[in-house]
Amino acid sequence: WTRSWCNSHLRKAGTGIENIEEDFRNGLKLMLLLEVISGERLPKPDRGKMRFHKIANVNKALDYITSKGVKLVSIGAEEIVDGNIKMTLGMIWTIILRFAIQDISVEETSAKEGLLLWCQRKTAPYRNVNVQNFHVNWKDGLALCALIHRHRPDLIDYAKLNKDDPLGNLNLAFDVAEKYLDIPKMLDAEDIINSPKPDERAIMTYVSCFYHAFAGAEQAETAANRICTVLGVNQENESLMEEYEKLASQLLEWIRRMTPWLENKSPETTMAAMRGKLEDFRDYRRQHKPPKVQEKCQLEINFNTLQTKLRISNRPAFMPSEGRMVSDITSAWTGLEQAEKGYEEWLLSEIRRLERLNHLAEKFQMKATSHQDWSVGKDSVLSQKDYESCSLTEVRALLRKHEAFESDLAAHQDRVEQIAAIAQELNELDYHAASSINERCQGICDQWDQLGTLTQKRRENLERTEKLLETIDQLFLEFSKRSAPFNNWMEGAMEDLQDMFIVHTVDEIQSLISAHDQFKATLPEADCERQAILSIYTEVQKIAQSYGISPNLTNPYSDITPAEIGLKWDKVKKLVPQRNSILQEELARQHANERLRRQFAAQANIIGPWIQTRMEEIGRSSVDIGGSLEDQMSQLKQFEQVIINYKSNINKLEGDHQHIQESLVFDNKHTNYTMEHIRVGWEQLLTTIARTINEIETQILTRDAKGISQQQMNEFRQSFTHFDRKKKGGMETDDFRACLISMGYDLGESEFARIISLVDPNGSNKVTFQSFVDFMTRETSYSDTSEQVLASFKILAADKPFILLEELRRELPPEQAEYCISRMPLYNGPDGVPGALDYTAFSTALYGESDL
Repeated sequence: WTRSWCNSHLRKAGTGIENIEEDFRNGLKLMLLLEVISGERLPKPDRGKMRFHKIANVNKALDYITSKGVKLVSIGAEEIVDGNIKMTLGMIWTIILRFAIQDISVEETSAKEGLLLWCQRKTAPYRNVNVQNFHVNWKDGLALCALIHRHRPDLIDYAKLNKDDPLGNLNLAFDVAEKYLDIPKMLDAEDIINSPKPDERAIMTYVSCFYHAFAGAEQAETAANRICTVLGVNQENESLMEEYEKLASQLLEWIRRMTPWLENKSPETTMAAMRGKLEDFRDYRRQHKPPKVQEKCQLEINFNTLQTKLRISNRPAFMPSEGRMVSDITSAWTGLEQAEKGYEEWLLSEIRRLERLNHLAEKFQMKATSHQDWSVGKDSVLSQKDYESCSLTEVRALLRKHEAFESDLAAHQDRVEQIAAIAQELNELDYHAASSINERCQGICDQWDQLGTLTQKRRENLERTEKLLETIDQLFLEFSKRSAPFNNWMEGAMEDLQDMFIVHTVDEIQSLISAHDQFKATLPEADCERQAILSIYTEVQKIAQSYGISPNLTNPYSDITPAEIGLKWDKVKKLVPQRNSILQEELARQHANERLRRQFAAQANIIGPWIQTRMEEIGRSSVDIGGSLEDQMSQLKQFEQVIINYKSNINKLEGDHQHIQESLVFDNKHTNYTMEHIRVGWEQLLTTIARTINEIETQILTRDAKGISQQQMNEFRQSFTHFDRKKKGGMETDDFRACLISMGYDLGESEFARIISLVDPNGSNKVTFQSFVDFMTRETSYSDTSEQVLASFKILAADKPFILLEELRRELPPEQAEYCISRMPLYNGPDGVPGALDYTAFSTALYGESDL
């Protein structure tokens, strides 16, 4: 086979060899062989026949081999001249490796590995072929037949080959190769079949001839691969665009559904209904909103990743449908959060209002009932004309009784004013049953005015009659005067002891307890007054007995009796401990609320600074250039895991906050942090770490796609950080000019204006780090262009200005071929044929304005 290989090249010079160990000894044919396979001229050979002439010629050949970077180990000119077959064969194999195999390059592999990879790729679609080496995998002849069929399917019908006929397969391949491909028959089929392990070098040499014979087809395949790569990028970008549109539509639709619900502030008339709305709002906060926060963050990350891929692949920037821009989503989200905040504030305000209304309504009903109970029958009494048939004593008694009533009436003036004030406040707070309250209040006021008129009229009548009456029972009068205010005091005390109250702090309840203690301190003095009043009535009894008057006399001046005073006094003493118990229970509840405040404050004062510290750490890591991007990514991932693990503290704080709200605690002096502050800080922290990780991923993607080394990326970051003087994540125009000058750019005004139009197309006077990196990579790297794609299609079309369907389907994978056919316009040139497609217009559109 070695001789056949040599003859396959020497015959191009019109010669050949018969015996390797003899025909190369004078060095002439060896030099000729090297000239044929290299295409270069060697030094003029010596034509003498002496031994030193031969050695000189062989040395010229060996020197040429060495000049091509080949090391010749233990191979000398003397051994070749002496006919050393082992050294001669070693030299021939070295020549084969250098000039037939070494130049083979497939997907960044060369020589033997590259040739093996080429064989594997070409024979992959064929049944019963699995090329893993250059010996036993070639024994059945199918691999050789597959190589020929792959490039020249017209020479072999592969479907009719039989794996069990290796001799026929090998001879068919050898004959076809020799006849149609100009590849000499270097190998013997029977030797290959009968050898347990065929000669690897022989098969590698023979297969390399096929590689070189099909080199032209390889160029077409490379062009097809390039097109597939470009189309694959296009298809992937289209898929990402469709996914963005879908996610954006779903998120905006959810926001449109939620916003009207949050803006609906229809008030309720009961606390139960308002608490139901508050619980629905908590469910929205805990269950419905968090997944949407994640979707919004992921949508922004997907958008940034897509734009980076489009920019790297020189594609136009993605412009979402109208209303689905990232700014539209951010604006809608801001509106949602504003509605959410307003709804929460309205809920809490409504709950406070209803609580206050219920308290006032109960207080109004209690005071109104007490007043109406007192006023029952007063108008009929004042309308009586009993004085007309009374004696002088009875008239005086009636007059004194009337004076006592006026005193009582004056004492009730404050209560009537309180009832009216409560009714007015209920109207101002829009109480749902205000009409019934107003009706009852109006009735009380009308009755009060009538009582005042009747009282004044009766006094006038009594004073007119008093002139006729002179005798009056002074003791009854004194009893009435003292018992009336004392009775009013007792009624006021009972009313105060049963009065409703509402407090929100420990200090407020302690103030009520202090007032109650002061009231208890007045009870001994009141008891002395009670005994004094009762002693007056006792004195009346004694005087009555002394004058022979019935002891069951009725006080003509007052309806108050000693028994009534005793009953009311007993009730006051009974209400005092009850009031004390109620106040102590409220004090315990306020202490519990204070504990809830302190418990919440203790956690909030830890979590708030912790969130701020993490934000600062993330900010520092984003400008740290001490390590590689992968190191920064690893550190950020660790930060992200720490943040995720911290979520349990946020959940616990949410639970404490829920207890506080359920206890209707609305303020907390122990901390400046509210749950809303913590929620906003937590959401900002999650968004910041996700965005920072996405920025590092974008930098890694840019670095890898543009071939930027880690050192270059660090230099870019160092320069950017140095000239970002305000540390706001972007260089101003003057700072950017200074940065370029420091990097050696000679900038004129027109050149600098051109650069600014690339890095700051919106005229924001700010150059971001990503824009800076894109500019630097455009200055130092290479990327695919429409001209490259156009040249690739021209190769597939065999230099025609159009391409046919069968050519696309033959050279491209099915998916990319159908993609081109569906989008490539028909060719309208004068030299076109039916079904011809215009690949020039298609290639230009790939890098033009996007229709997506």
